[in-house]
Amino acid sequence: MLLLRRAPLKKRKLAWQLIVPLIAGMAMGFLGMAAGGTAALADRGVWADAVVVSADYSSTNHCELRTVDGRDISPSLSESDGCGDWTSKGDELRVRYDPEGIASPDDGRAGSDGAVLATLFGAAVVMGTWGGVRQSKWDRAYDEA
Repeated sequence: MLLLRRAPLKKRKLAWQLIVPLIAGMAMGFLGMAAGGTAALADRGVWADAVVVSADYSSTNHCELRTVDGRDISPSLSESDGCGDWTSKGDELRVRYDPEGIASPDDGRAGSDGAVLATLFGAAVVMGTWGGVRQSKWDRAYDEA
């Protein structure tokens, strides 16, 4: 797998191409979690009229919601999903939520991250392949020396 060995200072090189796949992989993980929540809402989401019970604007906006008939909606509605600065306690919103409380609710206006995920995946594959090929060339040059 990985073999650590001492290389002379003049022969040390940084495969910066390998940094891009690492960052792209982390971004795909975060976006993949959001995509999973969106898929869960598409499968078992329920549309309901909700009332804002409380709104927190400390760092990012979060609105605690309750359906009109009094059931709590969990987890809270985030800023990116419809809890904006214009939202205040007592406002009525139409949201899609997961009755099981696993996926975060949204207002149905969230866009798709498909293009971003495809671009990140492509960048990870291209840069990872390029960096891996360069690294193997450097390893062969080091072994010959």
